Amino acid sequence: MGGDRFSAFPAETLRFLAGIDRNNDKQWFETNRDLYEASYVAAGRDFVEAVGPRLRAISPGVQYEARVNGSLSRINRDIRFSRDKRPYKNHLDIWFWHGGKKGWDCPGFYLRLTPQTVFLGSGMHMFEGAMLERFRQAVLAESSGRALVAAIGKVTAAGPYDIGEASRKSVPRGYDATHERARFFLHEGLHAGLELPAAEATTAGFTELALKHFSATWPIGQWLLDEVVE
Repeated sequence: MGGDRFSAFPAETLRFLAGIDRNNDKQWFETNRDLYEASYVAAGRDFVEAVGPRLRAISPGVQYEARVNGSLSRINRDIRFSRDKRPYKNHLDIWFWHGGKKGWDCPGFYLRLTPQTVFLGSGMHMFEGAMLERFRQAVLAESSGRALVAAIGKVTAAGPYDIGEASRKSVPRGYDATHERARFFLHEGLHAGLELPAAEATTAGFTELALKHFSATWPIGQWLLDEVVE
């Protein structure tokens, strides 16, 4: 199925993800490799090909590659430094990014499909290094700070979106805990999204639904591009 005809993930995608969740070993994976190729790789590629070009109407600079290690995550887990030695992920991650090369140092659009749920949204999950300080200074500055509040207001008015990532328990040293936008000093990432039942991803018209949620959450990503990303 080409991307231009892709409407939703096949039911086999959830069957594969449920199977690898229950039987996370090489023997099961090799026995079901054809299912992996069809329902994980090919279906993920078709989703990227269907959605990627249309995302450029939302954000012209968005980038994507319809392949594993491009927009599609590898199913193999990096277990070198993990106590969890299961060899495979039990979910499909898809990422549409900004910037000259694929990475997580710019905001983008994301999908995560698990056997039970599908997550859709946009933004950045973690600010690294100097970007965290640029974010805090943008929160402080009147023009960019007001623009952030407006962007978040626009997103929350559009739907029941969760705003993350307020991972700190207290305002960092040197910042005013009584500032009108102090709540944002608790953030070490900024994104918006929602969680739906996994069955939504296999329902006809899912690509349109995904695009709707990507568009509704993008004001936060656009603010990050405008005010934080160098």
